[in-house]
Amino acid sequence: MPRKTPTSLVAPFFESRGWKPFTFQKQTWKAFSEGKSGLIHAPTGLGKTLAVWLAPLAESIAENNFKGCQVLWITPLRALALDTQKSLEEPLESLGLNIEVALRTGDSSSYQKSKLNKKIPYGLITTPESLSLFLTHENFRDNIAGLKMVVVDEWHELIGTKRGVQTELCLARLKSWFSGLRIWGLSATLGNTEQAKDILLGKLDEDAVIISGAAKKRIEIETLLPSEVDRFPWSGHIGTRLARKVITKLEVEETTLLFTNTRSQTEIWYQELMELKPEWHDELAMHHGSLDREERNLVEQRLREGKIRCVVCTSSLDLGVDFSPVSQVIQVGSPKGIARLMQRAGRSGHSPGGVSKLICVPSNAIELVEFAAARDSIKEKRIESKWPLLKPLDVLVQHVITICIGEPMVADDLKREIKSSYAYHGLTDEEWKWVLDFVMKGGKALSAYPNFRKVVELDGKLTIEDKKLVQIHRFNIGTITSHQMVSLISQSGRRYGSVEESFVSRLKKGSSFIFGGHRLEIVRLRQNKATVRKATKKSRGEIPIWAGGRMPLSTELSHAVAQRLQSGNSDTPEMKVMEPILKIQKEWSKVPTDKFLLLEQTNVRQDCHIFVYTFAGRSVNEGLGSLIAWRITQMHDYSIHVTMNDYGFSLTAKEWLPFEESDWRDLFSTEYLLKNLLACMNTAELARRQFRDIARVSGLVLQNLPRGRSTPKKDLMASSRLLYEVFERYDPDNLLMHQAKREILEGQLEMTRLESTMDTIQKKPFHFQKCPRLTPMAFPLWADRLQAHMHGEDAMTRLEKMLQTLEAAVD
Repeated sequence: MPRKTPTSLVAPFFESRGWKPFTFQKQTWKAFSEGKSGLIHAPTGLGKTLAVWLAPLAESIAENNFKGCQVLWITPLRALALDTQKSLEEPLESLGLNIEVALRTGDSSSYQKSKLNKKIPYGLITTPESLSLFLTHENFRDNIAGLKMVVVDEWHELIGTKRGVQTELCLARLKSWFSGLRIWGLSATLGNTEQAKDILLGKLDEDAVIISGAAKKRIEIETLLPSEVDRFPWSGHIGTRLARKVITKLEVEETTLLFTNTRSQTEIWYQELMELKPEWHDELAMHHGSLDREERNLVEQRLREGKIRCVVCTSSLDLGVDFSPVSQVIQVGSPKGIARLMQRAGRSGHSPGGVSKLICVPSNAIELVEFAAARDSIKEKRIESKWPLLKPLDVLVQHVITICIGEPMVADDLKREIKSSYAYHGLTDEEWKWVLDFVMKGGKALSAYPNFRKVVELDGKLTIEDKKLVQIHRFNIGTITSHQMVSLISQSGRRYGSVEESFVSRLKKGSSFIFGGHRLEIVRLRQNKATVRKATKKSRGEIPIWAGGRMPLSTELSHAVAQRLQSGNSDTPEMKVMEPILKIQKEWSKVPTDKFLLLEQTNVRQDCHIFVYTFAGRSVNEGLGSLIAWRITQMHDYSIHVTMNDYGFSLTAKEWLPFEESDWRDLFSTEYLLKNLLACMNTAELARRQFRDIARVSGLVLQNLPRGRSTPKKDLMASSRLLYEVFERYDPDNLLMHQAKREILEGQLEMTRLESTMDTIQKKPFHFQKCPRLTPMAFPLWADRLQAHMHGEDAMTRLEKMLQTLEAAVD
């Protein structure tokens, strides 16, 4: 009798659905049966989940062995876990398998957590944090003794993050336990798949494979065009003007996901749609990370059942959750990245052979160019890469303590295991010695304090004896740090969700605000809990503002925008609408591209403005603008104000600003770059703030306490600031302090990209243009500066006057 192949073993499931396996799925099953690890890179909705899940099932069927835990499934978001569980359970009945797939996330009940600590079923879905927590239990290794496979879902979302590094370290631990363990990553929309595979698997595995989805998923992209476009646009000024056109699109399709880039925009757009279509009250919903978990679960369930016309949402719904009824996706505002746009588009037509329908809604006219450029990039397969994060020592310190709790280790063995991961393959002996000294003594500055002596060496092995310390460490495992949140709870006990303390603390008793589609007012605020009630006032109320709302334009999309402008073609609907704007720009100056550096000088009243167009993204322009301004002030003793956006930056001063090529060549020099940046950006203060998160991850300060308590934000800030000052004075070479400065430079300022941008600029020709008035490209930067320095009504009055002047000059 011929031996059954993996394909034939799982065939009953496909036959029950009337499907045929894709080639890449068969390739995955074959590679797994040969003992290989790998990375599956395919668009959303092509069946990556089935490709990896059916592989161990086929092997278990062939061996007739379903004992113990054989598959660990790591997902980056709790929100994905429930949907993933349903996807994994779906084939079991068709294959005649009576096995269990369990969940273990931060949302799991105490009973479920306790149950899984004792016995783990065939499949376990968990998060990086929960997997780390499992590693602190001494029986975990025995509970997964039959482990065959680890799957890391949405791997592209973890690369380059501390959660991704935490995952790498957990995988290194599992590989040291089980020599034949097969690890598979699932990823979409990545430009550097080869490196992504190496990051996932640690040391280069020559047998590991990359499998690409052979089927191409078609994406149909349409942009909603405004009836008329202001010839001098500024950020967000179109806003909800296109809401009625959006309504028309919602009327055509049954289920739509409307993505915004921020939670504040989600609240605004939900309110706008409700006002335009109040009869859709039961058909519209909202989904973002600050809403209560039960509210989000209800929305997700109604989505699966096809009972919602439209969900206004953020990235909380753009990872691999399978909502089959979704027929179209609407993107409000620029996605800032090609991969992100593709990821969101993939939420529609989420089935093999399905077509993704994407409708783009600009929030300002310049974003029309971004949408056209993104379409070009998707067609030409120019997608952003995700770069690895190397040697974050705060994560390593936490992991070492985690490992020593679960299983005593010889220091050299633990170092060897850690260095097998990609993130720490370059860990030096000096750095390892510092880590050990830190976890055992608290380092040079804290050695006198018993609380920081956590790890001890007994019988040649590192271990932890203090049971109270073990409990506290378990409560603080993880790398996610967030702003202090305040829970919103009604007087009857209903939970609405949470907002940032910085927003709610400035509201007075009786003040109203909009949250989750409800108009609420503050009854009282105590510690991290705000009691609210339905507002009685008819005012619209404020919309909460959350931190982290601005995303920089990616390098790839920046270049694509510059190429679009350079071509001058009006071959798309978006570029035809942009024609009158670009015509004025061309007549009054030049259309900026990345082939040359355009600098415009314009005087407005008593102010001298220099506008520099780099196409480098907001983060780089922030650092670059501050650096250039600082270098000028070293030569001329007067103040300069910097404004930046994704396309460039502006310098504003009351006095003359240099406008000769020789001056600017020197200003863009990379000589003394790091030293100058440290001087001009007040990185000492920025590093102090960044150190708070590092102190939390490394266990120097405690964010979570037993019995559900948390440390108040002011105490966290005070403790971390005090520690920073202690290190600064008594241990200036402390590696966590150096890490804080490095994270500021790379995270906030994108130091590598900034230096590369300056090198590129030096090789370009410069074009200097003195302009008698603001050009269309300069106007958004001028408007941003005005709004930042004047009260709302005063700023709008000035804006309107300037617009009238500029329009008159055109006519």
